[in-house]
Amino acid sequence: MTEFIEIGSSSDIAAGRMASYRVNGRGVVVYHTASGFHASDDRCPHRGGPLVEGDLMGEEIVCPWHLWGFDVRSGVCPGNPEVRVTTHEVRIENDRLLLRVNPVEEALSQP
Repeated sequence: MTEFIEIGSSSDIAAGRMASYRVNGRGVVVYHTASGFHASDDRCPHRGGPLVEGDLMGEEIVCPWHLWGFDVRSGVCPGNPEVRVTTHEVRIENDRLLLRVNPVEEALSQP
């Protein structure tokens, strides 16, 4: 199992905002919502759109390319639960933003 790595400071991401990071060669987005910090791959499984450029609305990130939405807590697409974005575990220790990157998942992609 991979360990948590420090990627930044939690105070750098205001509530309702997100930030992108490059972690172990992968693009990752960290979201700060009312329920806390969450993270996912930065690539939409539908067509590869950059999620960090999308709209964060509550607990959902909406891809800017084709408006597919994903729950930032689970990665599931509410409109098609068979499709999901890979999520990652986030911890906050003091002000340190820590991330454990999950292995690449084969998310179902839709045309």
